[in-house]
Amino acid sequence: MFEIKPFDPQAYRRQTRRSTMLVAVIFVALAMLLSSLAVMLFGEPGGDNFRFNVGGVLAGVVLTVALVRGPFWSQAWLAPAVYGWQLKRNLMRVTNLMHKVNEQVQANDPSAIKLLRFYHLGLTQMHELDANSSAQAQLVRDMDAHKAKMQALGIELEQPRLDPAWLEAVKGR
Repeated sequence: MFEIKPFDPQAYRRQTRRSTMLVAVIFVALAMLLSSLAVMLFGEPGGDNFRFNVGGVLAGVVLTVALVRGPFWSQAWLAPAVYGWQLKRNLMRVTNLMHKVNEQVQANDPSAIKLLRFYHLGLTQMHELDANSSAQAQLVRDMDAHKAKMQALGIELEQPRLDPAWLEAVKGR
């Protein structure tokens, strides 16, 4: 179950820039090392070694992805970037069902109402973390209307967790 966690947007952006730069440096180093190694082992002196250079770069991409998704994924220095990725991924899960969510919100389905509230809260945080205030301004009116509906129905406004059962309930109807 994914949960929205509080983050200072400026610290988040600083930490994600740092982790992005570190991953980029690792990729460049691996790509150069593997390309050079491939040319040295399989290439021809003075010949066309383009395919070995490309192969080394592709191997660098694969190895970098494996490092990020493997041992680096649980490291503290990558945690803000991982959180941002998970937030966006979970928001996309809701976005993919938005036509059904909106239909069921109109029918006062509690699961859909809670799901839409989670979506609004998550989207608000994503806009804050990404410093996208123009997109946030467009969302405010919809959020306020939905919040009023939740209050009228007596549904708790704080919905910081994405319950997979809500997604299944919306998909099933």
